[in-house]
Amino acid sequence: MRAVVQRVSRARVTVEGRVTGEIGAGLMILLGVGREDSAAVAASLAEKAANLRIFEDDQGKMNRSLLEVKGAALVVSQFTLYASTKKGHRPSWSAAARPEIAQPVFDALVAALTAELGKPVPTGEFGAHMRIALVNDGPVTIWLDSRTRE
Repeated sequence: MRAVVQRVSRARVTVEGRVTGEIGAGLMILLGVGREDSAAVAASLAEKAANLRIFEDDQGKMNRSLLEVKGAALVVSQFTLYASTKKGHRPSWSAAARPEIAQPVFDALVAALTAELGKPVPTGEFGAHMRIALVNDGPVTIWLDSRTRE
């Protein structure tokens, strides 16, 4: 599982002109599901994201988590995080899970993050063409990959 986690002051995702998810301050999470990922991997990544200490404390240091600041999270599926550009100029997404596998794992991450935060986690619309607007705060952008555990 791969995720791009961005600290935002606000974020919104729309599908065909309608807002499907919107948050104020918190985390925008773009999530790619790999062929070998599972609900257990999703739960682990949700816990990691909720506890990343990337929000400023009273001294201006990144020392507080999303849980501590009581922030929100917006999660959007993005299979293109599994792009391989090793050959030629056209990316291959063969390492990404097929939709029938990826959607339940995506849903498991959203459920786990909802449980971690104690509040609903808005999302985009799985498999749809989405438009995302966000204000990256910092900028702070973190890459999470369940295979490397970095």
